[in-house]
Amino acid sequence: MGGLGSLLVPLEGDATGWAACGGEHHWPPGQTSFCSRPLFPQLGEQFSWLNNHMAQAVIAAILVIGFWVVMARGHSLVPGKRQAFGEMAYDLVRNGIARDILGHDFKPFIPYLLTLFSFILVNNLFGEFFLFMFPTFSKIGYVYALALLSWLLYNGVGIRKFGFGGYMKRTCLPPGVPKALWIIIVPLEFLSNIIVRPVTLALRLFANLFAGHLVVLVFVVGGSLLLTTTERLGGFDIPLLKTAGVVSILFSFAVFALELLISFIQAYVFTVLTAQYVSSALAEEH
Repeated sequence: MGGLGSLLVPLEGDATGWAACGGEHHWPPGQTSFCSRPLFPQLGEQFSWLNNHMAQAVIAAILVIGFWVVMARGHSLVPGKRQAFGEMAYDLVRNGIARDILGHDFKPFIPYLLTLFSFILVNNLFGEFFLFMFPTFSKIGYVYALALLSWLLYNGVGIRKFGFGGYMKRTCLPPGVPKALWIIIVPLEFLSNIIVRPVTLALRLFANLFAGHLVVLVFVVGGSLLLTTTERLGGFDIPLLKTAGVVSILFSFAVFALELLISFIQAYVFTVLTAQYVSSALAEEH
């Protein structure tokens, strides 16, 4: 494999671009399989941000835009398969998330929630796509960026509706709390609602995608090594080791299937929690 394709495949044995991760890359893959690799290392460190994972995020954005542009065209009273699929995907976010959680004020938030769900799902599915084989959101920086956008949204709409002081009062001081407990409750509510929410929102998505990719890596690489072994290992005969390698590779397909489900669930959960936080920020009482 060469060129851009070899840079996008995380299990490729090429050592190019791994120096920033603490050294050369060797087979079998290890922690450096999660490192970003510069697309154009010849340009120097100042362009190291132009890496394979940045390329994935950009490709995902293009795919999402292209998908919804295509789905929005040529609608008819009797929908065809393309229109029906687009409407089903749209209704999942519009009715199943935005309307059910936000109530009658849901329409202004549909574009963001729909984009958020679509973008996360595509990036998650990259972990199962042969060209990439790496979910973008197993890199924590990209997840924190999304969590920051949601944090700005739900705090922004709350401040816009109630003003800064009114919003902070509703966020940090639940109704009915005795004044004697304010000194305890206010810092705890501030920490929980303003600081911890975006962190847990990000870590939930990151941990699931990171762990899933790590499990796939273990079974695929372990199975490959067992299948190619030429000497006894740990007292086990070669035929037994090769059999274990076959089982490991076959089991990795089951893990891939599970990761497909997790990719959808985590996109859905992130979007639902964002909508829930917006609803909480707009609520008259907490």
